[in-house]
Amino acid sequence: MEREIFETRFKVRSYECDSYGHVNNAVYLNYLEYGRMEALEAMGITLERLKREAGALVVIRRIDIEYFWPATMGETLVVKTYVKEGRRSSGIFRQEIYREPDGKKIAAADVTWVFVDLEGRPIAIPQMVREAFRL
Repeated sequence: MEREIFETRFKVRSYECDSYGHVNNAVYLNYLEYGRMEALEAMGITLERLKREAGALVVIRRIDIEYFWPATMGETLVVKTYVKEGRRSSGIFRQEIYREPDGKKIAAADVTWVFVDLEGRPIAIPQMVREAFRL
């Protein structure tokens, strides 16, 4: 099965950099979240729609991130996001961050997510999500 890869581009801002002039390692979590939200929205799945139509929320259970190369102010980065694995109520997004225009891999992460109902109990992945991501 061929996976759809979603790409999100943005420019590194000065306040995201640490005293070394590199993007602070914690900022990458924001970049990854932005990429995931853009991927969901590209498939027509907003958090509001999930709550309203499926009575569901998607929450992060674990993030395993590996850093390869520093990013600096003004560089354009691309977050590539795809669903690596889907189970009954959870799955894994694979996300990789690259620098443009040279394509240098900056970081990569496996992000484990779980669907829960509005009270926080695990539930099956909603059908709209299964269909959108072919799970």
